[in-house]
Amino acid sequence: MLITVSGLPGSGTTTISKLLAEYYELELISSGEIFRRMARERGMSLSEFGALAEKDASIDLDIDRNQKAIAHSRNNIVLESRLAGHMAEGVPNVLKIWIKAPTLVRVQRIQKREKTITFDEELEKTTEREKSEALRYKKYYGINIEDLSIYDIVIDSSRWNQYQTLDILRVAIDSIGEFF
Repeated sequence: MLITVSGLPGSGTTTISKLLAEYYELELISSGEIFRRMARERGMSLSEFGALAEKDASIDLDIDRNQKAIAHSRNNIVLESRLAGHMAEGVPNVLKIWIKAPTLVRVQRIQKREKTITFDEELEKTTEREKSEALRYKKYYGINIEDLSIYDIVIDSSRWNQYQTLDILRVAIDSIGEFF
C-alpha cells in the first residue's frame, strides 16, 4: 500500500501522515526529512540549506527524484510532500490525499507552531513561499498545484480536528480492499 499525503504549508499534512503511518503501521517518508538529511550531508543548517535551495534548482529536483524513486520502488509507506501525489503517478495501488485549509487558518497554525514572527509577517512569508513554489512546480514539471484532479480524496482539515480527519480517512482507506 502506498498512501501519498500532500497539501500546502499549515494544512496538516505532517500531522495526518504521522497518524496514518502509526495507525496502519507503515513507514513515513517525509520530504521535510529528506531535506534535513540533504542539509546534514552538506554540513549545512536548515536555514543555510533553504537559502541555497532558493538559488539552486537541483536541490528541489533531487528531492523530487528521490521521492519519485521511493514511490515507484517501495510499498507499505506513507509518502508526504507537496508533490507526493504527482511523484507517485503511474504507481499501482496508490491512494492520493490532498489536505487543504483556508489560508488564514494555515497561517495561524504556522505562526503558532513557529512562534518567531507576527501573524502578518507569517501571512506575507507564506504567500510569497506558495507563489514561489507554484512557479517552480509549473516551470520544472508543468504542474498546476491548484489542480486537485489527481487526488482520490481532498479533505478540509479546518472542519475537523486531526483525529476526526484520521477517522474520515480511515473509513475511506478501509473501504478499499485492494490496499490490504
